[in-house]
Amino acid sequence: MKISYNWLKQFLKTDWPAEKTGDLLTDLGLEIEGIDSYQSVKGGLEGIVVGEVLTCVQHPNADRLKVTTVNIGANEPLQIVCGAPNVAAGQKVPVATIGTTLYTETGEAWKIKKGKIRGEQSHGMICAEDELGLGKSHDGIMVLDADIEVGALASDIFDIENDEVFEIGLTPNRADAMSHYGVARDLKAGLLQTDDINTELITPSVSSFHVDRRSLKVSVEVEDYNLAPRYCGITITGIKVEDSPAWIQHRLKAIGLTPKNNIVDITNYVLHELGQPLHAFDAAKISGSKVVVKTLPEGTLFTTLDDVERKLSADDLMICDDEKPMCIAGVFGGAYSGVTETTTSIFLESAYFNPVSVRKTAKRHGLNTDASFRFERGIDPNITDYALKRAALLITEIAGGEISSDLMDSYPKKIEDFQVRLSFDNAAKLIGEEIPKETIKRILSSLDIKVNNVTETGLGLTVPAYRNDVQREADVIEEILRVYGYNNIATTEKLNASISNTSKFEDYKLQNVIGNQLASQGFYEILSNSLTSPKYIALSEQLKEEHNVEMLNPLSNDLSVMRQSLLFSGLEAVSYNINRKRENLKLYEYGKTYHSYNEGREEYKHLSLFLTGNKSNLRWNAPVQKSDFFYLKGIVNSTLERLGLSRHKVSPTKSDVFSEGISLSIGKKKLVDFGIVNRTVLKHFGISQEVLYADFNWDNVIDMAKHNSISYKELPKYPLVRRDFALLLNEDVTFEAIDKIAMQTEKQLLKDVDLFDVYQGKNLPKGKKSYAVSFMIQDENKTLTDKQIDKIMNKLQANFEKQLGAELR
Repeated sequence: MKISYNWLKQFLKTDWPAEKTGDLLTDLGLEIEGIDSYQSVKGGLEGIVVGEVLTCVQHPNADRLKVTTVNIGANEPLQIVCGAPNVAAGQKVPVATIGTTLYTETGEAWKIKKGKIRGEQSHGMICAEDELGLGKSHDGIMVLDADIEVGALASDIFDIENDEVFEIGLTPNRADAMSHYGVARDLKAGLLQTDDINTELITPSVSSFHVDRRSLKVSVEVEDYNLAPRYCGITITGIKVEDSPAWIQHRLKAIGLTPKNNIVDITNYVLHELGQPLHAFDAAKISGSKVVVKTLPEGTLFTTLDDVERKLSADDLMICDDEKPMCIAGVFGGAYSGVTETTTSIFLESAYFNPVSVRKTAKRHGLNTDASFRFERGIDPNITDYALKRAALLITEIAGGEISSDLMDSYPKKIEDFQVRLSFDNAAKLIGEEIPKETIKRILSSLDIKVNNVTETGLGLTVPAYRNDVQREADVIEEILRVYGYNNIATTEKLNASISNTSKFEDYKLQNVIGNQLASQGFYEILSNSLTSPKYIALSEQLKEEHNVEMLNPLSNDLSVMRQSLLFSGLEAVSYNINRKRENLKLYEYGKTYHSYNEGREEYKHLSLFLTGNKSNLRWNAPVQKSDFFYLKGIVNSTLERLGLSRHKVSPTKSDVFSEGISLSIGKKKLVDFGIVNRTVLKHFGISQEVLYADFNWDNVIDMAKHNSISYKELPKYPLVRRDFALLLNEDVTFEAIDKIAMQTEKQLLKDVDLFDVYQGKNLPKGKKSYAVSFMIQDENKTLTDKQIDKIMNKLQANFEKQLGAELR
């Protein structure tokens, strides 16, 4: 938000430097992001002086050029070649001296240099209006009054506006500061506290407002006061639409607005002066001399000022006449009801619209205007009529005409101020220092917060309705502190700390443990938005639309529901990186999913892992290894083992987002699903390479980690023996079946079974595969003999042949 310092000084008579004022505003919570200079004439006419043309003769080598000598008050007159048809001896003219910078209409700078034009020396330039930025004429040079002193600076002669403009990073809660008046109100409170300056806040007077004659009445009807709690209007006739005076144009240009005509400029001026949006309708285009504030049927077509035809929602509040819609209330005007050069009478609107309704409508149509920006944050409902009177007086003063109706004010239920009780003890606790009671009362008074009663323990307060962010005691304390000054709160020299006894299984501790482990394995943590698109539901049959938690006031359609899975937001990050040539990715995220069920809403914690591309970047001394299912399996197992969860059950995953995947569980609690993401899902995100995904149910992981007891035992003294089988098996036999049969065959001495090679292809019968399986055998009390080992292996072989139809290769 831009604030003009010259405009601000109309409310407060202060001579502080802009930098010092900016520092105070930042301390008050209105952070100044930058201070820019504004000049109504770019360059400020620096280097332009008044000269007198002494001689003017025809250029010897050019028919359209003249050679002049010009006195600019220096020791010697300047010779200047000029091409203007109206240059003549005896004229007083503006002269750009050597080294002066001039600017084109587009703002491009160019410098005056000494040079030759068709063989004649030229030591400056006699300027036209448009070359100086003082007008648009280029018919000839600018001729000045004859009584102006030679050598005078042009910047002293012409009325040039020099201003400094604050760029304020306005936070959404500070709706009260969305105008020059609002900023001045805050600055006054800060000045009173900083230097005890009793600065009077000067507000524009409307005491001269009166109805000239009641010649044009437009009736107003509001159908829903919840959407439009207050609506004011007035008619003005006999106006002349033309350019605004220079002072209004300077104010608007300084804050980045382009002047249009006097009527529109005045509504914009009052908007940025007082924070009250206004809208002017051409009264001749209002059918039936009636304004109706209402909603229209779903799908009604309406063309806005930008000539875009929009389909209205049944929830959009509209300003209509007796036949048609004219304006989207609080958001954007219509193409056929606005002010034009031929307008002679207007209906001027000033209203307070429901902030939530305006915000939803603006987001629904993708519109963000100065009016909607203010309405959706909440304006002051008590200046609606005052701002209307202010604008009406400016219009009659600048555009002529007369006020031709009574001010209509439809305000059936007054928006009440907020009642808050402030405890001095609570204020001292939150602030960390006891501020004198009289100082507190003075600060509150400077912020228009009325002190109703005073006791030994606290204050009874009335907070004005325009401070919709100050409704609790804590909000009032924050107001006191920001005006008092955070920097004025002393820092204690004593540091107090308490030590709390927390379990090592606290969520944040386990997250740190696993996060550090994943980081050491090359993973990067990502944080994605919990809001997502409802379209992702269609990518998995396990996700149901009725389980969506929908936002009441979504930022956009793509962020309108809470996510039911971390997969899709993670794939967005994967796609984003791949599209920027980062194809080898290891990502992890801690997050929550959100679900709406008949019995209520639920949220669950998850840890998600994403792998794609190669295990590492290309190296000259290392082979390229692709991230595959078994690599992900190793990471998943190491993650669970780090938490002591190594004895888990393996089963095929039931999730359709995987083309291949498995689940790990302990008892009835699923710990993780992982595998290869279905290509149909990847295609939706424009990903062509394989992506591996693991989804940990973090709630279950934490619960099992808490109940998992860790036991310790002495390391065996006797050696571990390994024996291998190369088994020829049917293609449908799984390693899980081999592991299960082996453990049932030898429950005491068989410690581990592992698959270290799989082969399918040539030299094997059709429908067969070869598994190379290792068996680790150990007796913790003695050394095993060959006879014992052979006996175990024979039993294993017999059971594999009997139950699986296996053959030894």
